[in-house]
Amino acid sequence: MTIMHHPSATTLAAFASGTLDEARAVVVATHLSLCEACRGAVSGFEHLGGALLDATPPAQMSPGAMERTLERAMAASAGAEPAARHLVEAGLPAPIANYALGSWRRIGRGVQWRSVDVASDDAVRVFMLKAAPGTRLPRHRHTGTEWTCVFEGAFRHDLGRFGPGDFDEADENDEHNPVVEAGVPCICLVALQGGIQLQSWLGRLVQPLIRI
Repeated sequence: MTIMHHPSATTLAAFASGTLDEARAVVVATHLSLCEACRGAVSGFEHLGGALLDATPPAQMSPGAMERTLERAMAASAGAEPAARHLVEAGLPAPIANYALGSWRRIGRGVQWRSVDVASDDAVRVFMLKAAPGTRLPRHRHTGTEWTCVFEGAFRHDLGRFGPGDFDEADENDEHNPVVEAGVPCICLVALQGGIQLQSWLGRLVQPLIRI
């Protein structure tokens, strides 16, 4: 597997520091599960953060801070619901194994969609897309960010070829017209903030029918 497209250094640093929301983090984690180079980069950011923390002078805790923290942790643990267990489907990356998945549903010719139940603090929706070989998706723009990790098959658009493990980090400045390669279906994990704006007259006509 040759991975050509990776998350930006800013994104990897945010993942390492734990400042990404869960929705985006699960897509980055899926890429990391397939990309040794980015796992190494994240490890480097984590070591750098640890070194900076070690060099920071300790701050004085307020009286009773430790006791209050332990009390809150115990209360949260007592009230927590047991985590639901979900069957792991063959071929799915490990980072999404513990999330509930919706059923596949058709949203266009040759294209299927399924939900991934991931919490988000920033109105980001996580889902999987599966497109049949040779499918040409409508040219579109975004009103927010769209982070995509491919884990089966491949597609091409103006910025290159994206195959297994590749990460496509798009925002409102990008316009795409993806075409799925022949051979096998292309399956991706997507974190989408905002919406998709189809650019052709036909796309704008059918836009109300597409619920992504």
